[in-house]
Amino acid sequence: MPASPGEDRPPRPRLADVAAEVGVSPASVSLVLRGAPGPSAATRARVLEAAARLGYRPDRAASLLARRRSRLIGVMMDVRSSYHGELVEDVHEVAERQGYDLVLSTVTRTRGEARAVETLLDSRCEALVLLGPEAPASWLGELDRRLPVVVVGRPVRGAGVDVVRADDAQGAGLVVDHLAELGHRDIAYIDGGRGAISAGRRRGYEAAVRRLGLEPRILAGDHTEESGSHAAARLGDPGSRPTAVATFNDRVAVGLLDALSRAGTAVPGDVSVVGYDDSPLSRLAHVDLTTVSQNSEELIRHAVTAVVERLDGGRAGHRQVVVPPRLVVRSSTGCAPERQPQR
Repeated sequence: MPASPGEDRPPRPRLADVAAEVGVSPASVSLVLRGAPGPSAATRARVLEAAARLGYRPDRAASLLARRRSRLIGVMMDVRSSYHGELVEDVHEVAERQGYDLVLSTVTRTRGEARAVETLLDSRCEALVLLGPEAPASWLGELDRRLPVVVVGRPVRGAGVDVVRADDAQGAGLVVDHLAELGHRDIAYIDGGRGAISAGRRRGYEAAVRRLGLEPRILAGDHTEESGSHAAARLGDPGSRPTAVATFNDRVAVGLLDALSRAGTAVPGDVSVVGYDDSPLSRLAHVDLTTVSQNSEELIRHAVTAVVERLDGGRAGHRQVVVPPRLVVRSSTGCAPERQPQR
């Protein structure tokens, strides 16, 4: 018999009711009902079955409210990188002119990229700008299917994301050519470890030294100051060590400079040193590091433009912008020293 207007009706099922029925969190139920990645296939099936059995329907007013634009761009950065800090300043400046604000999420020694991105997604960001991510291309592509993603500083093939980067191979070639013009014939390179950015710079170094008829001399490393310090001990004695060392980035170069200074090795008198990134650290008077600029302001202008085109202009395709780097010569490089004949 139909209920009369005065009779109580059963309460409308809520998201929390579905969660309690399945034994998962309301956040997991929300992910399933939105079709977002995360929950397992088994959990998805149980949530959908429970929602249908309970007659749960999303609240339309709440859904409309949730779809209101936040005008937030999420930026993932490595908190240990002064270069990333400078990039974030540029993103702030360009984004504000377009009417957007930023949410920052950091990668640290104990906090990986996935957790950093999860924070940005939870913050209702409309798009993501990822600075130098190391995540697999497949993961980046999956992320871009949820919201626009722009990768800054790293080549990504086949993932369907916007990419804005400098030509790292060309930048490494500029370094080698500069050192060769100063008379250096033994030019070593401290590598940046695994990752697409490191691979591009390493290939550029190898191609440039071979083009000049020289032999590559690569020392293992990573992106930290410690790797530069450790590499200094592997350069050899004064009679056999290279006269110039190119490094993966400015942080590695600063670690190398510190170790050479402690050992009494003159820079550039005994060894010339070159970094990469033109970070604020490289411009300090007591560092004064020759390095490669990636033209960060231009990179960020293209990155924010890519975001705005997809959010406000409806652009559906993806693009790759490659910006030419430039060499910044400072006092850490000089003419190759004359080697004394070994006895």
